[in-house]
Formats: sequence, C-alpha cells, structure tokens
Amino acid sequence: MLARMSTETSAQTLSFLRRGQPVTLRHVAPERTLLEVLREDLHCTGTKEGCGEGDCGACTVVLGEAVDGKLEYKAINSCIRLAHSVEGLAVWTAEDLAAPGGELHPAQEAMVQCHGSQCGFCTPGFVMSLFGMYQNTKGGQGITRARAQVDLSGNLCRCTGYRPILDAAQQMGGLPLPAGCGVDEAATVAALQALNRQKPAEGAAYLRPTALTPLLQLRAAHPQAQVVAGCTDVGLWVTKLHKRFGQVLDVTAARELRRVETYPHHIAIGAAVSLSEAYAALVSERPQLQTFAQRFAGLPVRNSGTLGGNVANGSPIGDSMPLLIALGASVVLMRWDAGRGRVAHRELRLEDLYTGYRTNVMKPDELLCWIKVPRPQAGEFMRVYKISKRFDDDISAVCLAIRMVVESGVVKEVSIGAGGVAATPARARQTEAALCGQPWNADTVMAAVAALRAEFQPISDMRASAAYRHTVLGNLLQRFWLESQGLQHINLDTLNAATLEALA
Repeated sequence: MLARMSTETSAQTLSFLRRGQPVTLRHVAPERTLLEVLREDLHCTGTKEGCGEGDCGACTVVLGEAVDGKLEYKAINSCIRLAHSVEGLAVWTAEDLAAPGGELHPAQEAMVQCHGSQCGFCTPGFVMSLFGMYQNTKGGQGITRARAQVDLSGNLCRCTGYRPILDAAQQMGGLPLPAGCGVDEAATVAALQALNRQKPAEGAAYLRPTALTPLLQLRAAHPQAQVVAGCTDVGLWVTKLHKRFGQVLDVTAARELRRVETYPHHIAIGAAVSLSEAYAALVSERPQLQTFAQRFAGLPVRNSGTLGGNVANGSPIGDSMPLLIALGASVVLMRWDAGRGRVAHRELRLEDLYTGYRTNVMKPDELLCWIKVPRPQAGEFMRVYKISKRFDDDISAVCLAIRMVVESGVVKEVSIGAGGVAATPARARQTEAALCGQPWNADTVMAAVAALRAEFQPISDMRASAAYRHTVLGNLLQRFWLESQGLQHINLDTLNAATLEALA
C-alpha cells in the first residue's frame, strides 16, 4: 500500500498522438506500461497481453516519430514499454487502421484473403507488424519472403504455421488502400512538432531530457532514479517482478546520444541508438554479422531496446557484449562535474566495465553514453555464433565471437568474447594467448579448444547444462577454424536461405 501511494503522488501527465489527434492522460505513474494505458485508459482491447515479456508479439503497436521532417515507423512491444517513453510520439493500434466506413487496411485485408488468422489472439499483433512493414516499404512494395520473416520474427502464432501470414506480407502491397486508411504524414509531423513544444512539468517523476548536458545534470541530482534506455529489460521488472519506481530517467531523447558517428578508425554508437540502428551500423562495416543481428530477439525488441542499454545492463547471456568484446570495443562513461561546471568522461575497454553478475564500475552519477567500435582492418576474419533452443527470438545458451588476423600462416591478432559461460560477458584471454603467435593449423586449434574449455566453468540452468556449454564452446572454435578454411555448408546463412526458398 505504501509503495502504491508513493507512486500515485509521483504520477504525471502523458501526451501522444493517436489517429492524428493529441491524447492527454493525467496521473500516469512512471512504471505503468504502454499496454496498460492502451487497454485500461483508452480501452484499446484489440492490443493483447500474451507473455508480458516482449516474446510473443500479441501486444505489438507501431510508433511514429518525426525525424528530420519525416515520419519514422517502428513496431514495438507495448507490454514492456513504459508509457511515458512515448511522450510526444504517434501511436497506432489495431483499432486505428480501418477506414471510417469499415473498409480494411491492406495489412488487414491481406490477412483475410490469405487465411492468416485462426484462433485470432495473435492476429492484432501480426497486423501491426505488417502495418509497420507496409509503411516502411512505401505501401508494401518489394517485400521478399526473407524480409517478411525478419520483420515478423517477434510475432508468435500457435495455429497457422506462418505460411499464410508470410503470404499476406507479400500480397498486401498489391491491394488498394481505401480512402481514410492512409497516414497523412505532413499533418502528423506538424502535429508532433506542436506536441513536442510543450514543456515537461517541474518535479516530474519520469525525466526524459532532450540534450546530453541536462541528462547528466539530472543523473547527478537524482542518482537513485531508475535509468532506462528502451525499457526492454526494465519493463520485465515491472511485469514479472512488480517493481515500482519513484523516479525514472530516460536517456533516449538526448539528441547527442541518438547518433552513430563515423571516424577514420572507429564508429561511435550513442547510448540512445536503437538495437536495429546500431546493428545496421555494425553490419554496414561487417556484412557477415547480418544473420546474427537479425537473431537478436525479434524486430519489436530491437526497435525499442538500445545497444547502450544492453551493454550497461551487463547480462551474462546478452548477445551484444561477446561481439563487442571480440571487436575490441570500448565504452565512454560520462558525468556532470558540478565543481568545474562541465561534463567529465572516462573510457575503458568493454570487458573491464563489469565487476560481477549485473554489476559494474559505474559511479552513481555516471551514465554509459557511447560505445566505440574499431573499424575492420585488412585481413580480418570475424565470426559470431549464437546457440539457442529456437533459431528466432530466443536468448543464447552460448554466444562466442572471434576476430582474427592471420599473416603468413601465423595468428597475428585474435580477440574472443564469450557469453553464457560466466557471471559476466567475458574475454577469453587465456585462449587468445594460446593462439597468438602460433601457426594457424589444426594442431593449434586443438590446443586452443582445450584452453577455451578450461578457461570457463559454466553453470547448468534452464537453457543448457554446464556439460553442454563446455562442449559447445570448443566445438564453435573448431567451426571457426573450418570456416576460415573455406568450408561453407555448415553456415546457418546457407541453411536459412534454403529453408526460405522451400517456403516460397
């Protein structure tokens, strides 16, 4: 009762666009989810609660944001998205697509024509993912089977077997758009700009500053505030652990942290850059990461979550960290130095950020603001492997990333990141030592496999046994060796392409 009373006194007003018109809700507590607000306050019960943890996609809605005068659309999970994080954005739900006269939007009509719905519980979420795809492809044009599978990876269905839903994704672009179904983008952008001219109330419980310096000053003033950067993990604390927050500090509106900057020797990814955008930047530098990037959760999670949040969270089974460790990434921590009246920062290797299970070296007034990733160098061979029970939308049992440079048959450089095998994401330093300076041949690989298996003592849990993880670690290093020698048929990219071709 005391926790609920403190939450009620810290509630504030929430404003966003729906159907092109401003919606204002008062007394919205900082930990309320967008799904709760939609269903309970706006009675949008077409948006369903399935898993409550961003896995099933039944709660999918689409957000619109004005960026450089144009609308950007993102399908997201409303069940784990804190409601105040959509302040000043546009929100579309399943109730918002049909024309006033009842004519269906092409995303809906295609599902009807292709028999893409059976029990119907997941259907609103699929329709919203299709709507997001429709808007992002200029009316559903040129959608391939592979694109449809990637964009729908965050939606689960127990009935249809997915084939008719994939058919709907490819067919909706050929259906007419009824009058009243389209988005007036110019009017929506103008309405969003007007909405965002409003100033937040003093003493707000949900703090979402639009610039870096105010963000750091707020962190210094409110070190007890819960920091969020996409809510995909903190949202679980609300839905599963029933946590309540007196104050929340959201980093995702700080414009400096929403950028990916390219320099001669590295790229710098801001802490507010979504996982979708961050991985797109990494893939543009290293195309071989494409499949791994698409296997990080589903698209709605990647659209909400941020790379900075994933790294700061420090889960030992988080997929980003082993990859970044292997790439030699570093993090920039920043704070407001009140004594000097300026921003202070320090930089450290990513693997040195963590001190234990979900603990790190950050001070109470510090924020992780940038991730710096070295650019590829000549002769680099890079692979990252994710082992999970499901191919799509699942958490790793083991993740292993390896980057190597071989010159004249000798390992000149090597860096290895591992996840799921220790209390923190870890760098395999002993294995690196066993490889560096050695001839790149089968004997060296066998010695390195033994070193890698000896370096970690994984635990058994619901995802895998310790023995399985121990065995897989070595097997993945052997796979890396085989791929470096040109063996391709063991590559999941090849197998997935064949599967998609069979479905077409």
